[in-house]
Amino acid sequence: MTYSKLDQPEALSHIFHPVREARNTPPLNATDVDIEVEAGINISCRFYAAALDAPNIFFFHGNAESVSYYDEIAQVYTSHGLNLFMTSYRGYGWSDGEPTVTNMFADAVLLYDKASLWLKENGYTAPIIVMGRSLGSAPAIEVAKERDAVIKALIIESGFANTLPLAINLGIDVEASGLTEEDCFRNCQKIVDVKRPTMIFHGSRDTLIPAAEAENLQSFCGARGKQFHVIPGAEHNTMIEVGGKLYFETIRTFTDTLLGINNWRRLRKEFKKRAEVK
Repeated sequence: MTYSKLDQPEALSHIFHPVREARNTPPLNATDVDIEVEAGINISCRFYAAALDAPNIFFFHGNAESVSYYDEIAQVYTSHGLNLFMTSYRGYGWSDGEPTVTNMFADAVLLYDKASLWLKENGYTAPIIVMGRSLGSAPAIEVAKERDAVIKALIIESGFANTLPLAINLGIDVEASGLTEEDCFRNCQKIVDVKRPTMIFHGSRDTLIPAAEAENLQSFCGARGKQFHVIPGAEHNTMIEVGGKLYFETIRTFTDTLLGINNWRRLRKEFKKRAEVK
């Protein structure tokens, strides 16, 4: 697949909004993992550890974000017993290079492969669930399609099915550029090949990417086991704020089911620990 029309400067300026920043000090439970995607080009990644045997969430963040943006949010993931491996894109945070659609997709699969190896080498042996938010839904679906045989599941938050409506919302002159869906991300076409369990989240008040886009993704998804959740009152960037504790509990319940963990037993054990602390 080629993305030459999306890689034109006038389109790229609307698609990507890199936030460049100096590397900050990672939290106590976090480790920076810089992954080389080509000679001289490293992508900034950060791993937040819950436990060696905890499920691993491999996460592609949204636009105008960076891995350090998740330093606080990651603590909620780890408190729910989930390891979080945040990855990024060229030009975001302290990553090298400049982002294009072509290198975003090529890098995504390579990042997954190298992150998977790093996790194994460091003793994090539980399965990997690929997750993407907003812009990150596209590389997440790409990885899920290309590595369907080895990933455990796919989670999409605020993702899009068709590119043209989003391109128009972002300010791209679709008519002048001659763009068609065939020239674009092709999320709908790709997710057909995803057979692993899939969970899709979306906000009911998302105006950038309407919930109907998530419904399309869900309908095209090739997985037999798939879930679709709309968070009432949530906008594009308020999913966690509005969803609150239930947002994370839903993800943990999903991963528990995937791994065959008895959720009732886990909750009883956690309750017992809290009682002992008191």
